Amino acid sequence: MASATLERFLAHLTHERRYSALTLKAYRRDLDEFVAHARACGRDEAAWDQAQVRAWLADQHRQKRSPATIQRKLSALRSFLAYLVNEGVLAHNPADGVRAPKKARPLPKALEVDRLSHFLDNMPRDDALALRDRAVLELFYSSGLRLAELAALDCATVERGRSWQVTGKGGKTRMIAVGETAMRAIRDWLAVRGELADPAETALFVSKRGGRLSPRAIQQRMEVWGQRLGLGQHLHPHMLRHSFASHLLQSGGDLRGVQELLGHANLSTTQIYTRLDYQHLARAYDAAHPRARRKP
Repeated sequence: MASATLERFLAHLTHERRYSALTLKAYRRDLDEFVAHARACGRDEAAWDQAQVRAWLADQHRQKRSPATIQRKLSALRSFLAYLVNEGVLAHNPADGVRAPKKARPLPKALEVDRLSHFLDNMPRDDALALRDRAVLELFYSSGLRLAELAALDCATVERGRSWQVTGKGGKTRMIAVGETAMRAIRDWLAVRGELADPAETALFVSKRGGRLSPRAIQQRMEVWGQRLGLGQHLHPHMLRHSFASHLLQSGGDLRGVQELLGHANLSTTQIYTRLDYQHLARAYDAAHPRARRKP
């Protein structure tokens, strides 16, 4: 019975692969669906083939499941069928070569230049925490850093001037540029950093307790400032990274240069910002060209 084999597979994921309870629940739900569909078609597990897999995916389409959901279900099924191959139930994995629909890539959200500049210019500078947070925000926007990259910075990095080496995803290093406005904000913060930092702490940004400022604390502080200064949007690190890339391209920045600054392994990842840039140009065209829109 397929159900007995499925139970052995789930036990394998539990005890040998150490999957979480939540992941196991999702696997069980998705695979139960496939097994039920196959039984309704009169096919037992030894007869499962690529046609059966495609029929199930077609059924998912008819139920108007999202591409992301179908991708997740196919991934679970592919793992289960690979297990059946290892168990000698199937000669080959019928899910190999079957592709799920591609997920739509939503455009990243970027703030308008004037709006973001006004927001940063109105950051208070009356205490150490405000100076620290201002330096964090200026650096995110100046250099397009990821959250983990910024949290990992040490004071020694600042001594390298305006070209810093950072370590990003997969342990890969890259050079970033730091604008003069961000450097001034960082120097203002360093002038008062000693009020908070433990003597032996090397982190550039520290918490009230003196240790390295955590990624979650950075996110929370950004949310606070976005609300306090009336930004009207949920402010988060990736929004400033998106704004950094989008504004560079709007100003004529080279796509490959932006790729290097962002630390993207593939140019296709960076090209999503060209779509954002085109939307900006299209709005400007519609607003300015006398025959861009038909008037009633």
